[in-house]
Amino acid sequence: QVQLVESGGGLVQPGGSLRLSCAASGFTLDYYAIGWFRQAPGKEREGVSCISSSDGSTYYADSVKGRFTISRDNAKNTVYLQMNSLKPEDTAVYYCATARWCSWYLGGYDYWGQGTQVTVSS
Repeated sequence: QVQLVESGGGLVQPGGSLRLSCAASGFTLDYYAIGWFRQAPGKEREGVSCISSSDGSTYYADSVKGRFTISRDNAKNTVYLQMNSLKPEDTAVYYCATARWCSWYLGGYDYWGQGTQVTVSS
């Protein structure tokens, strides 16, 4: 069974850090680009970051550039999103998803995880 499972979300104060994980089962992540998206209440889902399968190129939304870092550990079949200097506006449910190549187009992604809640608040 193909499955993506996000973890690592939680409540953190502004300026704090979290590391999200996206673990795959039933298939190998090596062959996929992996995107991280987020959706805040009342807002559309938006792209946050992506890492390609071919050369490991990384992409970030302007709103998180310099604060978030995406990486992959193929041996663990897991992709990570390190989030530093978190702001209240980063509060959202974070999802990972697979695609053939990186883009911000939601329709280009095939498999999605169930999401993990990130809340940034004092």
